[in-house]
Order: sequence, then structure tokens, then C-alpha cells
Amino acid sequence: MTMQYIIRQPLAFLLPAFALLLTLPGCGGLGKMEKAIEELNLKMDPEPLVLRGDEVQLNLSGTFPEKYFAKKASIEATPVLVWDGGEAAFETQGFQGEDAAGNFTVVPFKSAKSFDYTAKVAYQEGMEDGARLELRISGAMGSKSMDFTPVVLGDGVITTQNWVRSDDRFVIGEDAFQRVVSYTEEAEIHYAYNRSNVRSAELRDEDMSSLRDFIGFAADHDSVMLKSTRVSAYASPEGEITLNENLALERAESANAAVSKLLKRAKIDVEDSFFGNNPKGEDWDGFQTLMRASDIEDKDLILRVLSMYSDKNRREEEIKNIAKTYREIEKEILPELRRSMIVLNYDIEGYTDEELTELAMTNAASLTVEEVLYAATLFENNDDKLKVYQAASSVHADDWRGPNNEGVILMKMGKLNQAADRFMTADERGDSPVINNNMGAVARMKGNLADAKRLLGSASGVGDAVKYNKGILAIQEGNYSQAISNFSGEATVNAALAKLLNGDANGAKTILDNAGDDSAVAHYVMAICYAHVGNDAEAKRHRDMAVEKDAGLSGKASADLEFRDLD
Repeated sequence: MTMQYIIRQPLAFLLPAFALLLTLPGCGGLGKMEKAIEELNLKMDPEPLVLRGDEVQLNLSGTFPEKYFAKKASIEATPVLVWDGGEAAFETQGFQGEDAAGNFTVVPFKSAKSFDYTAKVAYQEGMEDGARLELRISGAMGSKSMDFTPVVLGDGVITTQNWVRSDDRFVIGEDAFQRVVSYTEEAEIHYAYNRSNVRSAELRDEDMSSLRDFIGFAADHDSVMLKSTRVSAYASPEGEITLNENLALERAESANAAVSKLLKRAKIDVEDSFFGNNPKGEDWDGFQTLMRASDIEDKDLILRVLSMYSDKNRREEEIKNIAKTYREIEKEILPELRRSMIVLNYDIEGYTDEELTELAMTNAASLTVEEVLYAATLFENNDDKLKVYQAASSVHADDWRGPNNEGVILMKMGKLNQAADRFMTADERGDSPVINNNMGAVARMKGNLADAKRLLGSASGVGDAVKYNKGILAIQEGNYSQAISNFSGEATVNAALAKLLNGDANGAKTILDNAGDDSAVAHYVMAICYAHVGNDAEAKRHRDMAVEKDAGLSGKASADLEFRDLD
């Protein structure tokens, strides 16, 4: 009996000590780990979280202190954004003690271990302002498991990126209208051998008859303005060179004299400077051209002579030595080279602006496509512009500019879907970077960012418009430095927003100061700028001005985490 008592007494003494050991971290400390969670010094970055592109990124860091992590324990930690009506979980991260089974990151018992965690979730509208970020931890140790009380890490998501404005720039298909258009009327006079007088038969040729008729037409129409003549005259390459040079000049003068007579008969007075002589001398180039096109038997031999000798006299001598062939040349080639080529330059002045606006509305079919497109620019009212562009689309159904320009006007009228249809029609008619820019802007406004990127990427050459539109897209993609580059030289809310999002609140404020924009959005973004630089008074003033201009911003302004440090 005495021995039995001696044995049981130590056992009774050891039981409370064993129970105490079970609560120590190295053995069964999930509960203690939960209670000591603050010792991990969890830090989230950024705080609050921020929307960038279409994602929210979390950087979380902390340190497991020494003797914190139970050797046989394992935990799974999941940051979760929670809001009314929804939640979004980031990737789960696992940790385990030295003696725990599994493939999680091992945390030593006796020494501290730091950790860094980065993950992203797709943005959802409910995350804005009112959400909270909490860390949910589930632990296991042997057959036991438990869920820790969620740890609130911080407030929900700042969405300043969403203040990007849809001020996309749409591009008109430019007209090529010229009120004064230059033209030429041409005729040719041929001469007898070694002569410069104009034969009457030449004046009756078709081309000279057409020239005479045109001069008569010009005399009857004030819109036709004769400007000058240029007569290029030639001699055939035979005989003395100096003589032929003089002969070419005489032929130019005689051709101009013939034109002068036609003008006088039409009672059109011109100055002497109206007539231009351009004597060319011997026409070896014409000779070679006609020879190549001829059926003369020895033409290859003649052409070889031309390539062998640059001296004009030697050329003529060698060609004449080919006696039979030369007779063919005298008959078929040389007469065609004894000529004057008359070019009459004239301008036609088009309709006045008043005439164009009238015709565009009443008889667009009587106008060229360039005239209709130009006429549309003369109207101030978008309804009138749209009517004229619709007429251009109908009358000139093969030209993409009509429907494209309809789309631009419809965008100004706030009719996005109708504009999109017209841009599609334009694209069916032609391939132009202008259309790609406009379709890309529409795609972005409809939320199709991938299509917008592709189309805007195919709009090079459009100028500042496509560059600006790419800047808007870059903001939505979270590429703020690229947006700043695209907005270079611009003074708009979007240009300021890109600077602000990229961490340059002072630069953003400078742009807004120069923008001259008194809109609610401009004041709201300015308020955020001042909040970032710690000027609470100006932040409040601009926030209040924004709400005053747009009462619908009141709720947003009250909840916006950008203003969390304001009274």
C-alpha cells in the first residue's frame, strides 16, 4: 500500500504540467498563434489598395517571430476583399512548422522568418471605397483544425484611374477641294521639211479644231481663266545643227502666232508674256522613241549607232550610210519630228461658298465629292453637317469619307451606336488609318480594350488624335508612363490624371492650372492632387466645387478614400 501511493503521487503531480505543455507553441499552439497574430507586424502596400489597369495588386509583408510557429502546425492564409454583396479572394499562401507534413513554406521554431507576398485579383465595381481587406487563416495540427478570427488589414480600393474622361478624338476624312483648279489643253502642229510656216491643213486637224473650240468656250465662261502657252518646238535630226536650232525657234513662234489668232477671233486679250517659246532643236530623243516603235528592218542597227556615238553629226552621217534604211526613215520617222507641241494652261474657278452650300442642300448630285465634303464644313449646325455628309455618302457611294464623317458628327451629337455603324460602313468602302482611329476610339468607349488597342495600332499617320486616344487607353491599361508620353503637350484632365496616377501630383496640378477646365471632374481631380500634396484646405475647396457643379458626386466625394485624411 505504501509503495502504491508512492508511485501514484508523482503521476498526479505531472498531469497538470503535461496539460500545460500542450498549450506551448512547439506542440499544440494554434490558439496561441491566433492570439499572437499581431506580432507578425503585417503590412499591406499600397494602403488602401489601388486599381491599376483592370486589376488590384496586393503586396503583404510580415515576420514570424521566434518561437511563434508550432513545429507540427500548418496554416493557409488568404487575403480577401469583402464588400456588401460580394468578395474576391487573392491567392492562398501556405506555411508549416518544422515537423509538419506538407509542401508549404517551412517556418523555423527557434528563429524569426520574414515573408513577402504579392498577388492580384480582377477588379469588380463593389470593391470601390466601401470594401475592406481581411486575412483569413485556417490552421491544422495533426487531426485538429481551426479557423482564426479574420484579421482586417485595411480599407478597400482607390479607383482614381476611373476618372479617365472619354474625350476621345475623332477624325474627319479631309476633302481635297480646290476652288481654282489648273488644267491644260494640248495640240500639235507639223511642218514641211525645213519650213516653219503653219500650213492651213494643220489648222483644220482635230487637235487644233478642239483647241479653237475650247478657246471659244473660255470666251463665254468667266470661270475659265487662260493663263499662258508653252510651245515646245523641234526639228528633225538632219542637216546643220545651228540651222535646226533656229528652225525650232521659228516653229515655236509660228505656233504661238496661230494661237494668238485664235484668241483674237474669240476677242480674248492677252499680254505678250502670255506666250512661251521653248525651242528644243534637233529631236534625237523623239527619233529614238519612234525608231523603237517602228517596223523598220535595220532599227536595231540604227539604235546601236545612237548608243555608240554622242556626236550628233557623226550619228547622222552613220545613219545616212545605211542608204535603203535611211529612205524609210525620211518617209516614216523624220516628218513626225518636225513639230510644235502646244500646251495652253488655264484655270477653272469653282463655285462660291454660297453656291456650294445651296447646291449641297438642294442638288448634291451636281457636285463632285470634294465639293460636297467641303460644303459640309461651311455649316455651323451639326444637323446641317450631317445632312450634307449623308448626301455625300449616298451620291458618292464608293468614297469612305462620307460615312466616316457622318460618324464623327454623330459622335458630337452623343449617338455612339449610330456612329459605330457609320464607321463600319466607311471601313467597308476603304482602308484608312482615319477609320481605324475612329473605330478604335468607339471600341474603347464600349469597353473592348483589346479591339481598341489593335485598331489604334493601325492608325499611324493620323497625328495627335490617335496619339491622344492611345493615351486614354494606356490609362485604362494601367500604363501611366506611356499615357504621359502620349499626352505630351496636352492640357486636359486626362493628361493631368496620367501624371497624378504616376505619382506626380504637382505636375498634374500644373496641367490642370493651364487647362482652363472648370468642369466638376476637373475640380475633383484637382482636389485629389491637393490631397496628395497635403494641402487639405485646397483639397476641400475643390472637392466642394466639384460637388457644387455636379450634385451627383456628393456620395462619391464622401466615401472616396483619396480624402480619408480630410476632416
